[in-house]
Amino acid sequence: MIVRFFRTAPLTSTFLIVFWTVGALTGAIGDQNDQLLARIGFGTDSAPWTVFSSALWSMDLLGYVATTVLLLVVGPLAERSFGVPRTAAVFLSAHVVGSFLGLGLVLIGRDVHWSWLDSLVGEVAAGPSIGGVGLLLALTFRMPPLWRRRVRLLTILSVLVLTLYSGWLEDLLRLSGGVSGLVIGALFLKSGAVHKPRTFQDTRVLVALLLAASALGPVVAMMSPYPNGPLLWFADAVAVTQPSQEYYDAVCSSDQVDLCRTMTIQLSYGRFPALVMSLLPALLLLVLAEGLRRGRRFAWWSALVCNVAYAAFIGWYVVEAARIPDAGAAEMAFSFGVPMLAPLAITIVLLLTRKHFAVRLPRHAVRKFWRFTAGSVALLSALYVFGGYLVRDQFTPEPGFARLLADLPTRFLPPGYLDLVPLQFSAEGFVGTVLFEYTGVVFWLIVLAGLLMASWRSWPSSCEKEAAHARELMQRYGGSSLSYMTTWRGNQYWFTPDGENAIAYRVVATIALTVGDPIGPARVEAVRGFTEFCASNGWTPCLYSVGTETREAVAGLGWSAVQVAEDTVIELDKLSFTGKKWQDVRTALNKAAKAGITAEWCAFGDAPFAITDQIRSISAEWVADKGLPEMGFTLGGLEELTGEGVRCLLAVDGDRTVHGVTSWLPVYQDGEIVGYTLDFMRRRANGFRGSMEFLIASAALQLQTEGVRFLSLSGAPLARLDRGERPRALQRVLDFTGQVLEPVYGFRSLFAFKAKFQPTYRPMFMAYPDSAALPRIANAVSRAYLPHLNARQGLRLATKMLIRTRGRATLHGRSQ
Repeated sequence: MIVRFFRTAPLTSTFLIVFWTVGALTGAIGDQNDQLLARIGFGTDSAPWTVFSSALWSMDLLGYVATTVLLLVVGPLAERSFGVPRTAAVFLSAHVVGSFLGLGLVLIGRDVHWSWLDSLVGEVAAGPSIGGVGLLLALTFRMPPLWRRRVRLLTILSVLVLTLYSGWLEDLLRLSGGVSGLVIGALFLKSGAVHKPRTFQDTRVLVALLLAASALGPVVAMMSPYPNGPLLWFADAVAVTQPSQEYYDAVCSSDQVDLCRTMTIQLSYGRFPALVMSLLPALLLLVLAEGLRRGRRFAWWSALVCNVAYAAFIGWYVVEAARIPDAGAAEMAFSFGVPMLAPLAITIVLLLTRKHFAVRLPRHAVRKFWRFTAGSVALLSALYVFGGYLVRDQFTPEPGFARLLADLPTRFLPPGYLDLVPLQFSAEGFVGTVLFEYTGVVFWLIVLAGLLMASWRSWPSSCEKEAAHARELMQRYGGSSLSYMTTWRGNQYWFTPDGENAIAYRVVATIALTVGDPIGPARVEAVRGFTEFCASNGWTPCLYSVGTETREAVAGLGWSAVQVAEDTVIELDKLSFTGKKWQDVRTALNKAAKAGITAEWCAFGDAPFAITDQIRSISAEWVADKGLPEMGFTLGGLEELTGEGVRCLLAVDGDRTVHGVTSWLPVYQDGEIVGYTLDFMRRRANGFRGSMEFLIASAALQLQTEGVRFLSLSGAPLARLDRGERPRALQRVLDFTGQVLEPVYGFRSLFAFKAKFQPTYRPMFMAYPDSAALPRIANAVSRAYLPHLNARQGLRLATKMLIRTRGRATLHGRSQ
């Protein structure tokens, strides 16, 4: 792994080794070393050569770690795109130009008497993150349009927020380094790529990032131990900070009685509830940003109202309540105008992009949310008022029922928020403290969780009419061996405008996961239309278990694909169980005949109770033996046996004992059945051992006489045929996952079992448009296959996987 990284990113590897070695030898790793920084750091009073030496050190341990992460991500990508010499040139140029540009801004600010920039005179900064940010923004000129916009906006907003709220010299130099990187990229690295307009989803992401950045500014100032930015006062306005003892003594020794009482209660407030309530505006905007990313209309309205109210509120505070320092007009306009103008600017952006946020919640979902919210308010209010009255002796001064009721609204605001609501009493006992400090915390966490779930959750809208139409298209046009699975319960359906093409899908964790290939004659047009449909609903499409033809078709749309299974198909036109390679199959047929076991077809819904009861018992026995729930999605269970056209083949002896059962799903073409796909497979634990071989061979022989063209033994998930191709990283991850899960679900054993029938192998792929969504896609696929996995079963699965992994590592170590 390390050797491979050295080969792919030699410049980054060498620089990081030098970076950490120099830091360790000079004692810079750990707490900030002011004496060392004064010698090698870059600042207004430093020698010009320090612009180079400052790139070899960082300010503290956090700076070393953050810079290393930045370079590990950006460096290899830049070396692959630019080459080593050009990467070094871009990094060094961005660092040098950005450092002098930032230094020039400090000197200009000193000359115009801007107190913030004047405070940076004499300070020094060190760290290669200046050039790292510039390298990242220069690299965006070689990125696809989608990533170019996202990375630029996220990076620029991040360094801008740090500059405005944290405000130290290194923050300003990172911002100027980023600007330098953009200029270098525009002048020397810009490719001749054709400009592509932003998509619906891209616009949503950009607006969501803008809203999230506006929320994080005050949080950065709150979390910074020594904030120094020009907007520092804004964090003090919206955050509940516990006043210093000196300030408290000065206020309480004056005649400011209400402010003294409020500060007394703030000092008595617990840090955690005060912190949560202080972060409430930021948390609310972050949750709404996620809703905007999903295109939710309620998130758009909420964000619009919040920003308008926020702008008005901050404007009132600046005019009426803020303590304005004695500073120049330009500095005052900037420091006090930006916090008010920023939400107004976001409001304008929201109004201009209104049409991109049109996904409405169903009425029943809206009613459910408001009932839940109103119920939470009523319950928590009653708990505070009545509970507080019962323990009123734990408050100082002791309140009555009416006073508790009057104080109730303040429980849902931070303590002393903007000094708007003077607090009347404080809590001392345990129960009183919990009621006083945590009523608002619990309520707002419930509301935020509800809003987040409303952003993530999907509401099925397909009806029986749509399912019937999809079934009719499936029978008319046919499809892959998995086409019948599109009719299973739990699927929703999307149709092209002419109604001649359909895609079955289910939404899991905002991923629209399809089942098999699109149905109909125009697959590429169907995928393109389905992608637009998903984008309008805030989902990411993923085509699962599609064939080679669909994979090649969507490659033209810029989609990626990875193999997830191997379909095994038996051609029946020339099938005969002759030759040595069929020995195991012939043995199973002969042993079954000697044991008096026969193969009988039936429809599960029409079978006698004595038969169906045995099938349920066999299935329950199999599930209990696994200790894990049955898998779903493309693997059917008992419920799927009742589908229209599904045939069951049973291995039954003379006593009518069922030894094994298989189910076969019809495959249509032009309205006729041309094949069957094996789905459900269960064998009695103490029954005939060759039941599965016997049933599959019997099905092949009997269906061959009916004129059926082929049998598909279906695809074994996470198993594939080795075709001699070098797998990509994602394919290797899936291969390893299949190995780890083998003791639990036996995918590879199933694949090896199917090889007994000498099938034709057809790869099945998962196609997706956005590589950034792969973690969410993996989560959606696992939840689709294991929808009923509980915590205990998940722990058992993880334990088995861990044992398997350690076992493989031990065997590997012994083999060395």
